[in-house]
This record gives sequence, C-alpha cells and structure tokens, in this order.
Amino acid sequence: MAVEAATPDLVLVTGPSGAGRTTAIRALEDVGFEVIDNLPMSLVGPLLAGETGRPLALGIDVRNRDFSTDAVLSLADRLRADPRRTPRLLFLDCGAQTLVARYSETRRRHPLSNVGDVETGIAREIDLLSPLRDAADDVIDTTGLTVHDLKAQVQRQMTGGRGMLSLSVQSFSYKRGLPRGLDLVFDVRFLNNPHWVSDLRDLTGREEAVANHVTSDPRFDEFYGRLRDMITFLLPAYKDEGRAHLTIGVGCTGGRHRSVVVAERMSADLAEAGWRVSTRHRELDRVTQTGAPARGQV
Repeated sequence: MAVEAATPDLVLVTGPSGAGRTTAIRALEDVGFEVIDNLPMSLVGPLLAGETGRPLALGIDVRNRDFSTDAVLSLADRLRADPRRTPRLLFLDCGAQTLVARYSETRRRHPLSNVGDVETGIAREIDLLSPLRDAADDVIDTTGLTVHDLKAQVQRQMTGGRGMLSLSVQSFSYKRGLPRGLDLVFDVRFLNNPHWVSDLRDLTGREEAVANHVTSDPRFDEFYGRLRDMITFLLPAYKDEGRAHLTIGVGCTGGRHRSVVVAERMSADLAEAGWRVSTRHRELDRVTQTGAPARGQV
C-alpha cells in the first residue's frame, strides 16, 4: 500500500520484467531525477557514497548482475536508516497473464525462462520478488495501465504532483516558418500591426508603446482572455497525462511586434499562476545574434 511521504531523493524501482520499469524510470528522469538502470548490485554502494546534486532513481530487477532479493531488502533498510536520505522502494506489479501477453507481443526471451517457456519464467520471477512487493513503500499495478497512465501515476506519487510541467512560450515569424517542437500554435496576425506606424516600426513588442498599440485593438481583450482561459484549462490535463514540457507558439508576420506582445503577456500570466515558464522570441534572438534587424512587414 502506498504511503504519504516527503518527495524522495532516491527511488529504487523494481518489479517483474515487463511490468514497466523502463517507463517508470524515464518518467522520473523527466521530472529531474538522475536515472541508472541495471547497475550491478555491487556498485550501488560506491555510487551512493558520492553526491550527484540531484535526486536519484535506480532500476533494479533480476537482470542486474549479482541480483538477489535479500540484497535489495538490505539496501532499502540501510537507506531508510540513514537520516540524510528520503528513499522510496517502488514496486511495479502486474498480472501474470498480462505479462505473458506483453512478452508474446515483443517476442523477447524472459530472463528466468528456458527458450520459449515464458510462463514458467514469469511465475518464477513473481515468486522470487514477492518479498520486495511486501516491503515496498509504493506499489503500482500496471496491469490495466497505458504507458501514459503509468508515467503520470509514477510522477504523481514520487513528486506529490509538484513541478511536473515546464512551459516555453515562443514568438515567431510565419515568413520563416514554424519553430520545431511546438505543441500549441496561435496566429495573431489579425491584431493591429505596429509596422504601419512609422514611430513604432523599428521598435519591438517588448516596448510599452508597441504593446499599447497592439492591445488597443478592440478585439484584443476578448481574444486574449479566451486564449489565456483555454491554455490554463488545458495545462492541468497535459500535466495529468505526464507531460514534462509543453511549448506554446505565438506567430505574426515578422515575429517582432504582435507575437512578442502576446507571448510576453502570456508568459507573465502563466508565471503568476504558478507555472514554470521560459520565454523565447526567435526573431529578436536572431537579430541579437546576427546584429542585423529582420526586414519586411511585421
């Protein structure tokens, strides 16, 4: 049974082969853990004697060299007795028939089976690992979970649901194409264009005069309010899905005025709401790097 605890600095991830250990440690990696899979048991002690500066997740199963149930139980007991540590033993459980089906799909050999005898190997491993299941701080049954479900559940249980989604808000020019890796894209070319105001043309959306011009558009307040509300509605759903990063793109013709104004305001509002946000203005960064201003309609 899972118990409430402080966010761990060390997670030992174990369970039957095919139950989702790789997915679990990748989920922990996405929220800032340093992860190591299948480290020989004899090297765990020397590893833990050093300090990585980051929380650590170790994937341990029967494929680890010199693996034994007693060795893992002894390691967990030593870590729990160390006042400097907040360890968790996470056991990924799974029904035997589901494990058989997963091995049938992948056609991989089970590490404890003879050639072609997957069911016997799975039964042996479940029996071997039963003491670890009984001693685990957290047990997740992956029998009916998708990869996304498992990732989300691991992150919720190991972080308390905190700090799992970081956001990037990027402005860009449609003339230069969409940046790679955008998850959500919004076109703001319908707003008042500062390019047609001579005093504003050479400024950028970071400057107050340009922001005032763009936001004076009669459509701006309703558009921006609806956009902000939609994004803030969606973010918890992405977080629950187990996403670690989400990139929001805001585009206009030249990427220097309208898109910058909207991206700056959105970043500030999301940060004020408690999200981790970084902001990038692709065309302004390009000008800074090359020293040559982008030309043309913005």
